[in-house]
Amino acid sequence: MRTAWLKMRMWLCVLLLFAVIYALLIVIATLTGAGTPIVYALLAFVMVGIQFFIGPRIVERSMRIRYVSEREQPELHRMVSELALKGGIPKPRVGISEISIPNAFAFGTSKKTARVCVTRRLMEMLNRDELEAVLGHELSHIKNRDMVVITALSVIPMICYFIYFSFFWSGIFGGGGRNREGALPMMAIALIAFVVYFISNLIVLYVSRIREYYADAGSAELTRKPHELASALYKMIYGSAGARQDKIKKEMGSMRAFFAADPVTARSDLKDLRAADLDRNGKIDEYELKAFAERAKVSRADRLMELFSTHPNPVSRVKRLGAYL
Repeated sequence: MRTAWLKMRMWLCVLLLFAVIYALLIVIATLTGAGTPIVYALLAFVMVGIQFFIGPRIVERSMRIRYVSEREQPELHRMVSELALKGGIPKPRVGISEISIPNAFAFGTSKKTARVCVTRRLMEMLNRDELEAVLGHELSHIKNRDMVVITALSVIPMICYFIYFSFFWSGIFGGGGRNREGALPMMAIALIAFVVYFISNLIVLYVSRIREYYADAGSAELTRKPHELASALYKMIYGSAGARQDKIKKEMGSMRAFFAADPVTARSDLKDLRAADLDRNGKIDEYELKAFAERAKVSRADRLMELFSTHPNPVSRVKRLGAYL
């Protein structure tokens, strides 16, 4: 029931995004002629298409990925194979990322071409059950086609930005003399497009956060051990909090969305999640997760900051995992 509600919210957001961009294009077509917005839409789709197909290569280079055979990593391959079979998807290609921050991520253009990767540091930090729970989360991303959904939705803010940029400068250069009256509608369209760009970005971020919750639910369904995923998140945040901020920014570059837990906010997140570790052994067990889910609260400030993040607040995530016990 909880996953059905998450799915419904996600599709409502998708419908809202396309309704918003459709309304914006109708306004522009009415004021300037039908051909103009089509150009922006086509340009945005071309750019997203290029990003979609070359994206995996960019991820491989940025995250320093080396694909490993079953002979090299038999246990890792075994876990991925078992989870893929349970999830009803083809086994993805398995890789190890050589960045120093504990992380796991999935990427690719389809279920058949998907890849799942973990960092060596993550494998050192997690026990088998925790690693399996994290892999379950990543394979759920593949099963739900999250990479395709987010890439497709990113075209909407891009179209809005193109419209804003074009009409803003057209209004500026067309604002003198006789063209002043013609420039006013252009500046109005630019302002509307910028507002829609900002709102559509927030909606895309919201969809991204829903996908994380949905993948967490998928992991809990595959492994039947939501407390292991909560414990893994806690350890990953702990590992990221210990890294130097300049090193984090250098290593992750623009790949922030590919981190299972946001390394930039790890230090503040760790303070909040330490309350779940009642015996201070560096792990969250089933009892601790249940107790934390019942009493933990997310402040209004944290909820506000979450609006601008690709990932849910860790406290909210762990609380929700407690509901799957």
